[in-house]
Amino acid sequence: MLTVICPIYNEEQYIVECMESILRQDYPKDELEVIFVDGMSTDGTRTLVADYAAKYPFIHLLDNPKRIVPTALNTAIRVAKGDLVARIDAHAKYPDNYLSVLARKLQTLEADNVGGVCRTLPAKETPLCQAIAAALSSPFGMGNSYFRIGADRDRQVDTVPFGFFRRSLFDRIGMFDEELIRNQDDEFNGRIIREGGKIFLVPEVVIDYFARDTIGKVSRMFYQYGLFKPLVNSKLGKPATVRQFFPLAFVLALIVGAGLCFVHRLFRWLYIAMLGLYLLLALWFGKKLAKNWCVLLWMPIVFFVVHISYGWGYLRGLCKLVAKRGFQAQANR
Repeated sequence: MLTVICPIYNEEQYIVECMESILRQDYPKDELEVIFVDGMSTDGTRTLVADYAAKYPFIHLLDNPKRIVPTALNTAIRVAKGDLVARIDAHAKYPDNYLSVLARKLQTLEADNVGGVCRTLPAKETPLCQAIAAALSSPFGMGNSYFRIGADRDRQVDTVPFGFFRRSLFDRIGMFDEELIRNQDDEFNGRIIREGGKIFLVPEVVIDYFARDTIGKVSRMFYQYGLFKPLVNSKLGKPATVRQFFPLAFVLALIVGAGLCFVHRLFRWLYIAMLGLYLLLALWFGKKLAKNWCVLLWMPIVFFVVHISYGWGYLRGLCKLVAKRGFQAQANR
């Protein structure tokens, strides 16, 4: 049996498309259970899921009073009946063969975790939302995160979106870390690799993922990603990737450079040149994905917000780690 688990909170806008894409799966329904774990939604999410659960006996709705993703995942895993576990996200819809292909690839690749490529879509058809979706699909915005920028073959990677596992994996390496409001999947994947396991990206599986619809939501999300990354590194004993340090270096360069501008005018010109180069790179990479000039003009702003938010969060996370302060934060879904 296969258990599909999905943390949800106020997903009224996306949850029906997500559930319908699961219902269209070619995986046998008599070998499937789907568990939605709700963080006490205040919109119509619970009602929508409950209606589907009443109609389809393999769909279940559980409560998540702590309202954070890792507790939702662990709650579902503890009651899962399946030998296989697929984590999904309500902000996405999945191809009809999503579950069957990943189940097969988990076996043939002798992997511990497999996942598909995210095709990031705009939440709305506005220039800003299109720019957000494009920026989250760009190497300039996301580095070499292959599940965001794509791949041409099955390849071993450090992380995949959501994840598809054997249930026995959790018995072997433990559950998701509930201290990590964000990046719990990065830490879990880091543990897989540390224990000698393998993670594979399967590009024939393409997930349609809906990006956040405002600059503020994007900023909060990437700030939290950055904030919790030093804690993840501390738990794993080493950084999982090199790309995570570039936004931090950018923020430090901005801070130090701004101070040096008052020391000598040469530094002022170097600072302006650095910002100019950043703008040119943002426009150059943006032009490859932007549909029109309105979208292109938004893209340097979105890139800047993503990099600054992640880098500033990372710096704050380092300070918290050094000062041995807690990492309390509310996850923004």
